Amino acid sequence: MPKQRLELTWIGKDVRPKLEPRILLEDPARSYHAPHRVSDKDIFDNMLIHGDNLLALKALEQEFTGKVKCIYIDPPYNTGSAFEHYDDGVEHSLWLSLMRDRLELLRGLLAEDGSLWVNLDDNEAHYFKVMCDEVFGRKNFVANVIWQKKFAPQNDAKLIDADHDHILIFGKDSTKTSFNLLPRTEAMDARYKNPDNDPRGPWASGDSLRKEFREYAYYEITTPSGRKVLPPPGSSWRFNKEELPGLTAENRLWFGADGNGVPRIKRFLSDVKQGIIPQTVWLHSQVGHTQDAKKEIIRINAESIFDTPKPEKLIQRILEIATNPGDLVLDSFLGSGTTAAVAHKMGRRWIGIELGEHCYTHCIPRLQKVINGEDPGGITKAQNWQGGGGFRFYELAPSLIKLDPWDIPVINPAFNAEMLAEAVCKLHGYRYAPCVDWFWMHGEGHKNSYIFVTTQTLTTEILQFISDQVGESRSLLICCPPCPEANAKLFPNISLSIMPNALLKRYEWDHDDYSLNVKNLPQVEPQPSAPAERAGRTARGKKAEASGQVSLLDFPKGGAE
Repeated sequence: MPKQRLELTWIGKDVRPKLEPRILLEDPARSYHAPHRVSDKDIFDNMLIHGDNLLALKALEQEFTGKVKCIYIDPPYNTGSAFEHYDDGVEHSLWLSLMRDRLELLRGLLAEDGSLWVNLDDNEAHYFKVMCDEVFGRKNFVANVIWQKKFAPQNDAKLIDADHDHILIFGKDSTKTSFNLLPRTEAMDARYKNPDNDPRGPWASGDSLRKEFREYAYYEITTPSGRKVLPPPGSSWRFNKEELPGLTAENRLWFGADGNGVPRIKRFLSDVKQGIIPQTVWLHSQVGHTQDAKKEIIRINAESIFDTPKPEKLIQRILEIATNPGDLVLDSFLGSGTTAAVAHKMGRRWIGIELGEHCYTHCIPRLQKVINGEDPGGITKAQNWQGGGGFRFYELAPSLIKLDPWDIPVINPAFNAEMLAEAVCKLHGYRYAPCVDWFWMHGEGHKNSYIFVTTQTLTTEILQFISDQVGESRSLLICCPPCPEANAKLFPNISLSIMPNALLKRYEWDHDDYSLNVKNLPQVEPQPSAPAERAGRTARGKKAEASGQVSLLDFPKGGAE
């Protein structure tokens, strides 16, 4: 009987947005860096992005696919007014769809040995885990960490007070995922003493008894004082009789200061791992709690307290395990900026994405303080952070195509020539790389392929001139308006893409908000019948003619995409 695959299903699971790959526009006035280098390890190319995180992740796809070592996200779960007109089943389905779309992009950005850490509560954690099994593969699930986020009981809880969150961990490929050991604490090392002045250094004694009977390991031992000892009934030694002389000769057994005790095995500090394997229960005493986090935020903005901050020690623990200095960290629900602040202090490169106004009110001032060395809280002292480095601030570019007052799609007038060239390069999958030597070289593709974006009407003579410069060893895609006087078929190294006919149906244009809010969700538009579509085109054409504008829908099709 064939093995049946079990999947989580929900309303609207098969509906997926057709995301427009936007470009990012740096805002130099909000970018920030230290006035001087603090150390040779200062990192300046961090990215703080303001905008819808689904569109921002799509914008990062071309440059950062396979490059992010660790992703931490703390997504919101909207149970308030955004869902008040929907029953629980619809609410739950919407949340899953919105998170699934982001997960698929996040997975693509992860390095092969990278890992995803997702902070959730009981509302959706278990459904999310099953959905993540589908996106990442069940075999790539690593662990479910329990974080004790509160230290005091909440007396108004209805049945049981939930004082923990889940942190679900997935690897891009768990066979390649590697984690660091956590540093040993002073308390751990303090257990190691050296009462007999052993030249091998401090040691701790371990139980030499196994709590089950094994005949080959049940025998009498004579202590240095002459006392004979046997394992208690039902137990046996952890070593057999043949191993005893070697352990005695190497001074690996401890019989107490008077030499009369039951032997214990000496375990030297020099022999133990120089760290500890992370466990799945993280107490607030180890990684902080929500009150710690709010105190850290008050130092940044005492007038507007962020609702659900995470303590810096919690993010520090995650980055200690999952990353090394210089690795790239991503948080696409940046919130108050904790992940970016911690990554910066720990010498990790970072990308933070946030849609809300607290990108301006919390993230920017917080990171400026970190860079200036003026943030005394969180992990600053533990990391001996002195400031330095910087970040670039980006806004998502608007949609390339907008509807005019007559509902006619036109090129967004906000785009200048450079923005248009960069956007079209990205939409066609080319890397934007304008060349100072060749005016027609705006972007690079694979195998000596290039792209040229122009709003000029071209002629056969102009194409001949460009073709001669391109040469036989290269190919060029030209994105341009309709060119009735140009015959591109004469030039095998050139192809035309009539802008923007090839793109109109590929993406959702002028859609700026895919956030976790029902009112912003995309709607599935019904597909019109062929006669209805032709009638719509004719009506739009008449509107365009009356307004003196050219409809992008009515551009003649021609050339190759």
